Amino acid sequence: MIGLGILYQISRWLPDRQRRKPSVLLGILGAAGLLGAGYLLEFQRVLRYFPASWATWLECGALIEIVCLTGIFFGLLVWRRVPDFQAPRRRFLQAVGAGLCAAPLGAAGFGIVSRNRFELSEVAVPIPNLPEDLDGLRIVQITDIHLSPFLSETEFSRAVDMANETRANLALVTGDLISRRGDPLDACLRQLARLRAEAGVLGCLGNHEVYTGTERYVTEHGRKIGIDFLRQESKVLRFGHANINFVGVDYQQFQKPYLEDAERMIVPGAFNVLLSHNPDVFPVAAGQGYALTIAGHTHGGQVNFELLHQNVNIARYFTPYTRGLYREGNASVYVSSGLGTIGVPIRIGARPEVSLLRLCAI
Repeated sequence: MIGLGILYQISRWLPDRQRRKPSVLLGILGAAGLLGAGYLLEFQRVLRYFPASWATWLECGALIEIVCLTGIFFGLLVWRRVPDFQAPRRRFLQAVGAGLCAAPLGAAGFGIVSRNRFELSEVAVPIPNLPEDLDGLRIVQITDIHLSPFLSETEFSRAVDMANETRANLALVTGDLISRRGDPLDACLRQLARLRAEAGVLGCLGNHEVYTGTERYVTEHGRKIGIDFLRQESKVLRFGHANINFVGVDYQQFQKPYLEDAERMIVPGAFNVLLSHNPDVFPVAAGQGYALTIAGHTHGGQVNFELLHQNVNIARYFTPYTRGLYREGNASVYVSSGLGTIGVPIRIGARPEVSLLRLCAI
């Protein structure tokens, strides 16, 4: 609806003679139609009549259009001030206005090109009083795959290869295998079946497993391919003489009481690790006794800008833990930027990653 409002204002600024041209009128109607389609596809009762790939690209087109219209709006806003200035200032403001109009398209093009350039992020995780046999333990994490028209099975297979090449002690999959109903879930599971680690593969489920109604399917088929998706469950692994207790929880709904009954799964004397798709549970997890929380969900903001050494992105509205390692007292949380995208196939300032965590004693 915001996009339609911006489009209406832009059309009002056009001279009457321009606005009445058939080509301009068709362009305005087409833009309004795309915005309307993107809005309607938010409703499941409409979405079920469209193939998943069509719906994904229509919504993507509508979102990119909103960004471009916003740039055009501000560009025209500056441009309309031009007559008030002398020639040198007029030329400067015309250049600024043109830049504001073109910037969204340029940024979108850059984000589309860089969205699937996976990198391996190696992170040392300092842990106070870490048992000696866990010092140097390596955990590889894949999260937020979102296998969909924005990320193909072939592209995802490169990330699985990258994870296997680390020869980690343990592999984790922390939710959001697909984006919407109709996305290739079986293809995602087929690639995840290739994950290899010395102590196996564990995981937890994300919010898109809830949205697509695939929680049970993923859990059952995960078990068949050797992945234990922990749903309010724990699993103790032993490395040398040390026990490490992994607890997995389903997606924790925003602003609801977090981690109810999770405290009962703490194992005294073990190193306790929580697998939670969303990272905003971290303060509660730390208070319950989890020394480390491993999460994803934020995509690193997906479009992220660093300002005064702070990450500026939409995920900051929901959680202060958007990407990387955070510490509070003796507890830590690591938030991976993940692999896929949602809404638009764009990543800026938040490169997709396979994360390799190395525990180290301090």
